Amino acid sequence: MYTLMVAVGVLTDEARQRTVPLGQRDPPDRRRRLQRRSAHEHGNHRDPANNLSRPPSRTSTERHVRMSLTVHTLELGRAAADSTFFVRHRVPGTLVSAPVHGYLILGGDAPIVVDTGFRNDDVMARVGLHPELRDENSMEAQLDRYGVSIDEVGMVIQTHLHVDHAGHIDKFPTTTPVVVNRAEMEFAASGLQGLGYAPEDLKHMIDRTHAPDAVRWLDLELTGPVSVAPGVRCEHAGGHTDGSLVVYVDTEHGPAAICGDILYDIEDQVITGLMQNGFLEPQVSNNFSGSLRGETAAIKKVLNNATFVLPGHDIGAKVENGQVIGRVEGLTVPGPVIALPSPGASREVSLNS
Repeated sequence: MYTLMVAVGVLTDEARQRTVPLGQRDPPDRRRRLQRRSAHEHGNHRDPANNLSRPPSRTSTERHVRMSLTVHTLELGRAAADSTFFVRHRVPGTLVSAPVHGYLILGGDAPIVVDTGFRNDDVMARVGLHPELRDENSMEAQLDRYGVSIDEVGMVIQTHLHVDHAGHIDKFPTTTPVVVNRAEMEFAASGLQGLGYAPEDLKHMIDRTHAPDAVRWLDLELTGPVSVAPGVRCEHAGGHTDGSLVVYVDTEHGPAAICGDILYDIEDQVITGLMQNGFLEPQVSNNFSGSLRGETAAIKKVLNNATFVLPGHDIGAKVENGQVIGRVEGLTVPGPVIALPSPGASREVSLNS
């Protein structure tokens, strides 16, 4: 949707003499930037010109152990809305509060953050959501729980760019690439969902497109799944928004699917299938941009491709043969699982209490 305009300069004779022929070496500024990126991705922030800062070579066995990935929940606040916002066919009139989750992938070359929460109370109030944001819900505080700083994050992946998922991208430096499906950016800027996308977040994303290597665009509808790091791949989801994606993480106990808002409430949408008669037929939300069939298919696809399902607004679940068999206990996957029945993360609230 947005076309980047590249200014082409004319070299003077003196400049041509200083120019290194293409293929011999990169321009110094780009070479230094790539060296910094390489050092950053390997968790090493010392001078890349210092040979002692290079990580030692690893055997295949050491690398296999090092690549045992884990996924950790980032508790980035809560938001309340009418119960019908989350699940279709619920009786209206009940205010329900749900968590706002991001996720942190550890065990690879560098930490990876998936989704970044909302930036402040105002952007949530614009779309009729009632937020709850405390100091401990900040991105810095949540990463610190796992011994990670913002500068150590090697990549940020956005399942989509809604107001409650893309609010803190601007806290990450432009040397940290943000991975997003191009169709999601196009849909976000189209205005079809109004302030469901915060203008502050979108303007920052536009700024990032003009910074070298600050965005990694995916075209998942055309390419199919894309590996963005060892054991981490993105796949087009659809359903919730035109460009939504799912992040699949290979853990020791099977793939974990970080699925954004394809699912809001696992109990009502999947376990009981509220107001559904079909066997294992999920219920959709009331907050999607495509078709009922498209969102239903997106839910089924995740349930059939993952061992763990990790939504943006509920406690995760363990799945076998497309059916939920338990709920994740704690904030880490793989980790303990509670057998059904078990509680979800949503709760009824009163704004006057």
